[in-house]
Amino acid sequence: MQSQKKHPRAFSFEFFPPKTPEGMQRLRATWRQLAQLKPRFFSCTYGAGGSTRDRTLETVLEIQSAGYRAAPHISCIGATRSDVAATLEMYASKGIDHVVALRGDLPSGAASAGELRHASDLVAFIREKTRRHFQIEVACYPEYHPQARNPGEDLKHFREKIQAGADSAITQYFYNADSYFRFIDDCEALGIDVPIVPGIMPIGNFSQLARFSDNCGAEIPRWLRLKMQGYGDDLPSIRSLGLDVVTDLCDRLLSAGAPGLHFYTMNQAGLTSTIWQRLGL
Repeated sequence: MQSQKKHPRAFSFEFFPPKTPEGMQRLRATWRQLAQLKPRFFSCTYGAGGSTRDRTLETVLEIQSAGYRAAPHISCIGATRSDVAATLEMYASKGIDHVVALRGDLPSGAASAGELRHASDLVAFIREKTRRHFQIEVACYPEYHPQARNPGEDLKHFREKIQAGADSAITQYFYNADSYFRFIDDCEALGIDVPIVPGIMPIGNFSQLARFSDNCGAEIPRWLRLKMQGYGDDLPSIRSLGLDVVTDLCDRLLSAGAPGLHFYTMNQAGLTSTIWQRLGL
């Protein structure tokens, strides 16, 4: 963990762009509440093939206009170089200088993966077109990407993103702190020393979390899965256990030297705020 202890702590909160005016109002209340915690930045996701580009930009610009730093996601799968260049130019013209660069998911029915097939290609393209204008975050996977053939291949791809010009990384969420610690050890062995911020998913709806985890390869420890399943529809008990588990996880990560936390808020402030207060941040 020595590589991570040298970096200043950075806390951030992630949203997804709402589909309706009512959803935008709820998100507005959420980010205003979380802004009181003074995060380093907010981020906003980007739908498959850029399907939410306009709503992502709208969300980021609203947050930015209130004086807070906001980073839109940008993905490359299914896109041409000219598509990505246009998005970067638009972001830069709006005063945005921080992005989360991802491969992304191929839209349903799309015939081609596009001209930039990997996140490392996207990072290199951003650097080619904009030099050092953008601070670039990338993703990494302590429990390994579900499509990786083996851990070594996954680490190789992560190193390629850093070598292409990424400044820092945010992990997929996890509930086993040891997986993060081992991942950092492996990164250090490869000479990777950029900030690698743990992604944190509060637990409020277990059935939803189980679906997400099965799709993205994030492991829910067996004891936790069985305990949560045993609660059935008892949401208060699920929420209570989830707060205990995630708070303990965050405390262990920070105590070991993790350079901050990145909360996947699901556009809700309550659980994240409670964890923050329990940690004394």
